[in-house]
Formats: sequence, C-alpha cells, structure tokens
Amino acid sequence: MKGLLLRLSALDADAATAVRVIAHFEALLGGGALDATSLARSTAGLAECAAGLELPDGRGARCGPDGTALPGEPGAVSQRAELGPSGRVWLERPGRPGPFDELILEWMAIAARTLCGGPVRTLVSPAPDAADPALVELVLSAHESDHDRARALRLLGLAPELPLRMVAVRGDPSVDPGLGAVALLGHAGLDAVVRVAGTGPWGTALVQPPAGAAGSPAAALRAAMADPLRGPGVPREAARRLRVGVGGLVPAPAARDSWAQACTALRFAVAGTPREAVADHDALGPVALLADIPAERLGALPEARRLEALAAQRNGRLAIAALAAFCRTGSLRRAAAELHLHHSSVAARLAQAEAVLGWRLRDPEHRFRAQLALYARRLSEAADV
Repeated sequence: MKGLLLRLSALDADAATAVRVIAHFEALLGGGALDATSLARSTAGLAECAAGLELPDGRGARCGPDGTALPGEPGAVSQRAELGPSGRVWLERPGRPGPFDELILEWMAIAARTLCGGPVRTLVSPAPDAADPALVELVLSAHESDHDRARALRLLGLAPELPLRMVAVRGDPSVDPGLGAVALLGHAGLDAVVRVAGTGPWGTALVQPPAGAAGSPAAALRAAMADPLRGPGVPREAARRLRVGVGGLVPAPAARDSWAQACTALRFAVAGTPREAVADHDALGPVALLADIPAERLGALPEARRLEALAAQRNGRLAIAALAAFCRTGSLRRAAAELHLHHSSVAARLAQAEAVLGWRLRDPEHRFRAQLALYARRLSEAADV
C-alpha cells in the first residue's frame, strides 16, 4: 500500500488521496473493536469536519474534527448517505462539499453497516493494526504543530485526549521490523489500542490503554516472548533475537517523549531470555541516566573490558548470561530457574566469571560493580539505537 501511494502521488494526487481514504476505512474495519463513536471520531478527523451517524437500532454519535463528541442534533448537513429505512451517516461541512466527501461517506456507510447486525463489538485485546509510517513519523516529529499531531493520531484511530506509551522493537535484520513488532504485540494480547509501523530498522508501536489504565505492557510482552508461538512470518529463531524497549505513559501529543524513553530502554535490552529482552524505562529508574554517558567512555571502563575478555572465552557468553541473572535475582537457584538450568551449571558459569573478573559475587559490593559493568557493556554495544 505504501509503495502504491508513492507511485500514485507522483502520477495523480487525487488518486493517491482516494487510496488513502479507502486504506483508512479498511484499517478501521480490520481493527475488530469498532463502535459508533470511534467511527464518527475517525471519519471527522479524516474529513476535517463534523461527522455523525444514526444506526437503525437507535445508537448514534456526532464528533467534531478535533475528536470531541458533539451533543444534540446535526446542524447544516452537507452530504449524507442512508443506511436502510431508518439509519444514516452524514458530514457537516460548512460551504461546498469536499472533493472526496462522497467517497468518505460511501466507506463510512460500509463501516456503519457492520455495526447494524448486533451489539457493538468489543474485544478485550484488539489485534494490533499496521499503521501508515508517515502518520507515525508525524506524531513523533518535533517540527509539527499540536493540531497536525492530533489529526495524525485521530487518523491512526487513537484518541488525542488519552495518554499512550511507545514501544520500540528491534531484531533480526532478516525480518521486517514492522512484521516482528506486529507478531509480538499481537501475541501479547494487550488490553489497549495498538498501532504498529516499521520506521527504519525499528518496529514502532503506539499503545493506548483504556482511560484510567496505566500499567506497563512489559510483563505481557515478556510472556509473549516466552511462548514459542510468534505469529506468521517470524521464524522462531528470529523471534528469539527480538529486543524491546518500553517507554513511559505520556499525553498523546507528547508521544515523542515516550519514544525517546523507549529507545533508551532498548539499549538496556539483551536478546535471549524474555526477562532481559524487554526493558521498561519506568522500571529502570535512575539507572536510565547511564545512557547519557558517551558509549565510548562506557566501553573503555576496565570492568567492561574484563567482560569482553570473558565473552571471548569458550562458553564466555553463557557465563555472562548467568552473571546477569544472578546479579538481577540475587539467588543462585532463582537464576537457574530463570535460565532453565540446573543450579550446579549456573554455579560453574559464575565460577568462570569470578576467575576472569576478579570479583566475589557473594559480596554485595562486588555484585553491584558487576551489574554496573553489565549495563556499561550493553550501552556501549547498543550505541546505534
């Protein structure tokens, strides 16, 4: 679709706009959680004028182009389409109708008819939708006005007045980053509206939970990574190489701030175990400030160099994984359970690490230094994020 739009834009701007209108409503119909209000809000944002609908069963909604609900009866109706004997959809555009109003109403009517067959469909965990990368980039841009960002959010099917958080996904270069993100977030079954796009080497996700919900999706993402069922198009080995950074919950127009946090968290993530592969910026706390130190300085620390020497040994990377699990859990047996190994195997790997690093990991001070060294190594290796 993106390639088609680019080609049409060069040949015929009107045709490109028509395809965007159709793609917009197809995305709404494929989302699985459409209701009268979200249809009216999304159509109003697309048409940039008030829009409304009345369904044969009595349900209805009116929304302005800024996404706010409008009370009362419609004012001057510029265009309308009927939904059988007792239903309709309409636009309230001042002045003459727009060049694509008929197409917008035609597709709005198609979407409205899907709501007429029974109760409004609601899903606890709506599937993530693939989003237009251009709209996602507009939401994250520092150079656009608040009005343009809000309109892009509405076109993505998100509410500008509700908070959201960003999720950054990176993985195997052989897998499209957007595809990997869609598979992972779809498998996580988040109770949120999720929009995913591939932007450069990243899978970029906007996650908007219901009003009043503020919990992090990190636990659900780790559970999804622990489950081998990833979804179509993502081989199991490629899924194991995914890394995820979760940003904080912010007002929707400030999504760029959450994206910066998600990219910072991504630098702390290490592919392998689900616990290490998903990093939550909120959970990092003040540790996230380490990301402000230049990567070359972190890589030059003696402790980070010792870890590199350990990684170069036979089974050295396995020893580093055991070291990370032990530093995080503080327990040999909990580290073994997390790595799905016998505790004696973990003990042998920790002994290898102690011999190279010169630390006694039962000593809290040495364990703290080891954890900082692990962070320094990760940040220096992920300087390209």
